[in-house]
Amino acid sequence: MRTAHRTCSICDAVCGLRLTLDDDNRVTSVKGDPDDPFSQGYVCPKGASFGQLDEDPDRLRHPMVRRGDTWHEVSWDEAFAEVERGLTGVVERHGREALSVYFGNPTFHTMAGFMYRVPLTQSLGSRNVYSAGTIDQMPKHVASGYLFGDPMAIAVPDVDRTDHLLVIGANPLESHGSLCAAPDFPRRLKALRRRGGKITVVDPRRTRTAKFADEHLFIRPSTDAFFLLGIVHTLLAENLDTVTLDVNGLDELRELTAEFTPAAVSPICGIDADDIARTARELAAAPTAAVYTRIGTCTSEFGTLTQWLVDLVNILTGNFDRPGGVMFTRTAALEVFRTGQAFTTGNFHSRVRGLPEALGELPVATLADEIETPGEGQVKALISIAGNLVLSAPNGPRLDKVLPELDFMVCVDPYLNETTKHANVILPPPRMLQMPHYDFLLLTVTVRNYTRFSPAILPLEDDQLSEAEIMAKLTLIVSGQPASTPASVLDEMIVGQLTGGSEEMRAGLTGDSGPELMLDAMLQLGPYGLSLRKLRENPHGIDLGPLEPRVKELICTPSGRVELSPPEITGDLVRLRSRLAEPAPEFLLIGRRQLRSNNSWLHNVPGLRGGSNQCTLHINPADAERLGLGEQAVIRSSAGELVVPVEPNDGIMPGVVSLPHGWGHTGRGQRVATTDPGVNANTLTDERVVDVLSGNAVFNGVPVSLTPVGQ
Repeated sequence: MRTAHRTCSICDAVCGLRLTLDDDNRVTSVKGDPDDPFSQGYVCPKGASFGQLDEDPDRLRHPMVRRGDTWHEVSWDEAFAEVERGLTGVVERHGREALSVYFGNPTFHTMAGFMYRVPLTQSLGSRNVYSAGTIDQMPKHVASGYLFGDPMAIAVPDVDRTDHLLVIGANPLESHGSLCAAPDFPRRLKALRRRGGKITVVDPRRTRTAKFADEHLFIRPSTDAFFLLGIVHTLLAENLDTVTLDVNGLDELRELTAEFTPAAVSPICGIDADDIARTARELAAAPTAAVYTRIGTCTSEFGTLTQWLVDLVNILTGNFDRPGGVMFTRTAALEVFRTGQAFTTGNFHSRVRGLPEALGELPVATLADEIETPGEGQVKALISIAGNLVLSAPNGPRLDKVLPELDFMVCVDPYLNETTKHANVILPPPRMLQMPHYDFLLLTVTVRNYTRFSPAILPLEDDQLSEAEIMAKLTLIVSGQPASTPASVLDEMIVGQLTGGSEEMRAGLTGDSGPELMLDAMLQLGPYGLSLRKLRENPHGIDLGPLEPRVKELICTPSGRVELSPPEITGDLVRLRSRLAEPAPEFLLIGRRQLRSNNSWLHNVPGLRGGSNQCTLHINPADAERLGLGEQAVIRSSAGELVVPVEPNDGIMPGVVSLPHGWGHTGRGQRVATTDPGVNANTLTDERVVDVLSGNAVFNGVPVSLTPVGQ
């Protein structure tokens, strides 16, 4: 037996793990690392199942090539030669605009996924770049971009010091904080309550977080912007605003929100006008307060407006960039993603629907259009990095139908699943314990400044390639280099860019791989003057102190001030206002966070199946009885229909139903997942409906109808 330590890379909480391995390198125990200064020994059910996930016997071990309907294991040389032939052929026949790439959520959880993303995108030479960003978080980037000039300036609640936490459309007791890394959120909220603070949750469902809160306000899905406008109106009308930042647009904001009184917005959002006004007053009166929102609002029709309004409330109450309010993390590694240039969207548009780009990528909601629609620039090849689009994208069944129309598709993925089954080549990365780990992106949104590096625990076998080498080789092939080009060629180019060509600095870097050398350079160039050697000497992580004010160094708007009323965002108030006169649909569909699930990743892990981790439709008992629903029901939307198991639940408000996402497993390569596959909720989501400001898909607030089976 031996003990090893590692950061959990499953969700966003960056918890430290203590693993026990036997002589055969099998994980026999997973516990929280008590010496990690950030997570302090906490581990959730997902982290406790880390070993089962890592050792999943259904993980692919060798490259796979599909010939007809048959899959064949091949060598790495054969696989990359096939990729070179496939991609080169598409470019020769159709040009580079026929190439596309999709980056799935897991790319945010690996070193290689982060470090090779930009080189691969740049090598593509095509505008057809897509990612999970337009599935769950692009509204936050767009709102931050127009407010502060920097789309990566994402403030997190200083939950350990706040006196009043308002949570809207988020369930951190089960997510552990999305775009807000906070291990052991329950402990942090208990501490908030012990110091006399208040927790308020606004959600259409009585989530685990809502049950814990001091107050829960039910809200009709997709109306969060109305609720927040009522708060902003109250703050301004009653002169409760205390702006401490250098801002533009405050007077304009007063005019824009004048009509959105609590009384005006109450009927549509379903929250009593007095409760809206009281919430505004409580936020203003609290010694410190923080408003936090996440995926429930990002994936709504007015996601960007909602993210903008959340930051406005934090700014107007004087709680932005101050202890106990919302603040920005200062990372140990150089923040290479900060350009210092003012943010814009729409630098180019999608070919078929004319949707604007954001952060250099197009909405994934239009990928099927680009594959299906003939003409110059039609997508003919797809590179999918750790993504299961058939389950995660809006109207996934449509993608399931159009992916076979591609001339070529290559996937970097450990599974044969609902999406990769359409590929020509699958390039499987090694086990997580065989890869070094550093959370480049998640460490930008921690609620305390912190850093930790996890070296690989197990060596690669002779017939394996590291994820870094797979990504580097793929990038080189895309750029037109022969498949035989060593991955080190690209690694040296990236390291050279990071070090500014300094031979002296390059000579001082340590690391066993390209990403480790890159990390060492970024640490040495970072604000704390750390190094990879220093992180190796502190295997449990390093506490870098509480968050400190830093908004002034991040603002890069043309005016150099926070823009409270950017016209690019406020123009969408016209569309929002039109909703006031529209009748509400009988039922609205929302998603559901599950503690022992994470998108489509974990349904093949036996230890995480069962219990609350079920694919059922939650519906208020009164609605179920009124409709005469039995054990199953037919649910229909403008995109499709499903037969779903019904689970009456009084924790969901009338007129709302809930299905978890990531289910609907049909991939023959995941034996556990397919024993109880569930249904694909994205059969019901309409790819034609997006948040117009960010292009983000709309998964919450989907109009649906329900009938008993057989009617």
